[in-house]
Amino acid sequence: MIVAFDFDGTLVDSYSVIEEAFKRALEKHFRWLPFKGFWAKILTKIEEYLERPKFGKHSGKIKQPFIFRFKFFRTWFEERAKLTKELDNAKELLKKLKEEGHIVISFSAEDFIDGMKEYRLKVGGFYDLFDDVIIFGRDITLCEAFSLVREKYRNEIFVWVDDKPWRFIGRGDENTEYVWYYFPPTAKYVKEEILAQIPHLHVIRDLWSLFDVIERIKQERKILVG
Repeated sequence: MIVAFDFDGTLVDSYSVIEEAFKRALEKHFRWLPFKGFWAKILTKIEEYLERPKFGKHSGKIKQPFIFRFKFFRTWFEERAKLTKELDNAKELLKKLKEEGHIVISFSAEDFIDGMKEYRLKVGGFYDLFDDVIIFGRDITLCEAFSLVREKYRNEIFVWVDDKPWRFIGRGDENTEYVWYYFPPTAKYVKEEILAQIPHLHVIRDLWSLFDVIERIKQERKILVG
């Protein structure tokens, strides 16, 4: 099978460190600014707002917003990368999947700064663990990214793991299995009406439960995979 992973909120927790990363960036660029903790909280609220389904669908290509060209935001992303925490021993999970013969790919959205997602994958030690890295949102849309997967890997079962299930809606095909990784910071935006629109949906609360999902898929699709 092809097993595709989102990054933030799926393989790593980069959310609980947002505020601390803002504090560090403010210290580096605005030492004179009073109440840095207060401003870090405000910036964190704005960033969390941008994680809502309205902004996180990635239906088209997104140009780098002008404001993110300032060095402050690059520093923030770099500090965030340093603070980011691996979830559920994710690196070992990726290695195990590859040992079992699966194709493992990174399938995630670009950050607001061009090239930053690839940078963070490398800083976190994940980049070289993937058989392929596909980043959508800048040069290609999410739908184009999925088409690219099909061009490369034909009609293999595509197991798509993401903490933002609204991305699944209207995307994929009959050979796609959707796995929602329940991650509290983004799960609060998930409504029943979102989940009701997703076929072949599996819900996991830890990454290692993915192996149970794969076994279940094998049983359900034994004609296709066996």
